[in-house]
Amino acid sequence: MTLEQSQDFHHILLENHSLLDVRAPIEYAQGAFPNANNAPLLNNEERHQIGLCYKNLGQEQAIALGHKLVSGEIKQQRINHWIQQLKDHSTKYLYCYRGGLRSKISQQWLHEAGFDIPRVKGGYKALRNFLIQQLQQADTYFSYTLVAGLTGCQKTTLVTDLEQGIDLEGAANHRGSSFGAHATPQSSQIAFEHQLAIDLLRAQQKHYRHVALEDEGRFIGSVDIPKNIFNKMRSSPMVVIERTLEDRIDQLLKEYVTDMLSEFNAINANQENAFMQFSDYLLGSLQRICKRLGQQRWQQLDTTMRTALQTHHQRGDASIHRDWLRVLVTEYYDPMYLSQLEQRKESVVFRGDFAACKQYITEKNQAHT
Repeated sequence: MTLEQSQDFHHILLENHSLLDVRAPIEYAQGAFPNANNAPLLNNEERHQIGLCYKNLGQEQAIALGHKLVSGEIKQQRINHWIQQLKDHSTKYLYCYRGGLRSKISQQWLHEAGFDIPRVKGGYKALRNFLIQQLQQADTYFSYTLVAGLTGCQKTTLVTDLEQGIDLEGAANHRGSSFGAHATPQSSQIAFEHQLAIDLLRAQQKHYRHVALEDEGRFIGSVDIPKNIFNKMRSSPMVVIERTLEDRIDQLLKEYVTDMLSEFNAINANQENAFMQFSDYLLGSLQRICKRLGQQRWQQLDTTMRTALQTHHQRGDASIHRDWLRVLVTEYYDPMYLSQLEQRKESVVFRGDFAACKQYITEKNQAHT
């Protein structure tokens, strides 16, 4: 009996079905797809041993070693794990690296256990190559409008509100600024590329030819925007959101303080530990821009931030953080961003408040549909 394969990559990636990744954990950590769950056929050490055997003794001996290492109770444990993944996540496809022996064996064992699931033809490598092609074509298929504005203008919120918005920072799991990290780890470069490509693929599936992106530097935290997309962004029209200083400080108080403390509380059972990690996040973020601030200004901000953290911890009052946020915005973020914006002022096609900018981009998008 020939078990089913699929190379309908559009369907596999866009239907939000869970994927069963049977590669070793070390491979999965290097890069995976948004809906993939790792349930390996071989663990890292087993994969290493089989690789050495293949190199020294050939494929036949390597396969024999694999069956020896994964047999009996170990084999049954892995099959049970796969079956549980299928039940818990409505998993529709499985894959290994190239769609070869590992996925074929996993698929066969599941079939023998009474569960049939298609494997991805070409495996992880074919899916990744397909997504890389989407990124390479993005700058020719789409036109962009950039959402710009001073720090705290809700640029990301506007992008995510738009039907044709592509959230670069969401794909990167990072807000792009010195204080942009989240409580959870940032996406790897490969995971960022996969998510961005899938987001663009969804826009293409809806026949959008024009998308909105947030104005970003080349790097969003530790990941970088694909060069072809970034180069086109640099020459794309810009819509600038304008907000008052007080509104922007309120927004940053929410993002950097209230929301971040909530994130740390969500991943910590102990609230005291959560607040310590939250404090480390703020102080560490400030420390990273020490050279750009200058030693004296950094020392002043560090002292103000520590006082705010102490008051916040003792009284539960987060409003005290406005003191250091105001200095950070007016003396660091604003001068830097205004200078950058001045250099690209010819690209600015519209300025206005949040609602006006949203309306302008929406109407422009409708005209391109």
